[in-house]
Amino acid sequence: MNKSRAILLGFGVMALPLMVQAAPACNKACLEGIADQYRAAYLAHDPSKAPFAARVRFTENNVQMRFPDATWDTVTQEVGPALTLSDTQTGNVGIYTTIMQNDTPGFLAVRLKVQGGRIGEVEHIISTKRNLSSPPTPIGDVHEFKPDPDFTRVVPVADRISRARLIAHANGYFSTLEHNNGEIRGTRFAPNAVRHENGLKFADIEQGFKSGRYLFNERVRDRDFFLVDEERQVVMSRGFIDHKGVLDNYTLTDGTPQKSVFREPQTWSFLESFKIRNDMIAGVQATFVQAAYYTRSPWTAHPDQP
Repeated sequence: MNKSRAILLGFGVMALPLMVQAAPACNKACLEGIADQYRAAYLAHDPSKAPFAARVRFTENNVQMRFPDATWDTVTQEVGPALTLSDTQTGNVGIYTTIMQNDTPGFLAVRLKVQGGRIGEVEHIISTKRNLSSPPTPIGDVHEFKPDPDFTRVVPVADRISRARLIAHANGYFSTLEHNNGEIRGTRFAPNAVRHENGLKFADIEQGFKSGRYLFNERVRDRDFFLVDEERQVVMSRGFIDHKGVLDNYTLTDGTPQKSVFREPQTWSFLESFKIRNDMIAGVQATFVQAAYYTRSPWTAHPDQP
C-alpha cells in the first residue's frame, strides 16, 4: 500500500509527503494552475500529481472522510470543459466540471482551499441521476453541456462592483428563492439571465421567480459566500434548500393552479455561482445533489438556527 495513503493523522485527514520548503503565497495564475493539477491528479487517482498539504481535510456530498476516497477512486473520465474560479483574498478555488464513473455521468463542483501553494481543503458536490422517492435533482447531458463563457470573462476595473455588493446579489437571489411569492428581494436580473443546474438550462429566471413557481422552498439556509472572483465578478457559495413537503396545492401569481412536486421532507445541497454584470445577476451555475432532510455541511462554521 502507498504509505502516503495509509498514514492517518485524524478523522477526515490524510498525511501526504512533507515538503522541504514552504511554497510562496499564490496569485491568481498560481491558484488556477493548482486547480488544473488537482483535476489531473483526481483523474489519475494519484495525489502525488498535485501540491497537497501534509494534512488534507476532504468531504464529498457533505460527508467527511479520509483523503483520497469516494469519486477519487471511481472517476474514469473528465468530459469537461471545466470552469475555474479563484479568490486570492481567501485562497479558495472553485471548479465546475463533468465526469464519468464508468457508464455513470455526473456533474462535479469542487472547492479547494490553498495556503502557501498547497491544497489543505477539498470539498466535492457530485450529482448523478438518482431514482429516489422525492423528485431527483435536475440534470442535463454531460456530453452536450458547456459552461457559460461569460463566467470566465474578466470585467474591466471601471465596471466592477465591490465584494460586498457582489455577495449581496447572491444573498438576494437566495432570499428571493426562499418562500418564493413573486417578489424579487435584494437583487436584480439581467434581461437575458440564464441558470444552469447540473447542466440543465433554465431561461428567463427572473420571470420564473416572479411567477411564484418555487413557493415550496421552505428555507435556503447555511448560506456561505466563500469565494469572490473580483476580476470576473463572480460569487461562489454553498447552501441548502429545504422542502418540508407540507405544501400541496398553490397558485402562481397569475392565478394558475399548481401542485407541489415535493410530497415529503427533502433537501437539496448545492455549490452555486453567480455572474454579476452591470450590477445585475447575468448568469447562474449550480451543482445540486439531493440530500437527507436538513443535512448540514461539515464546512459550515456558524449554521442557521433550526
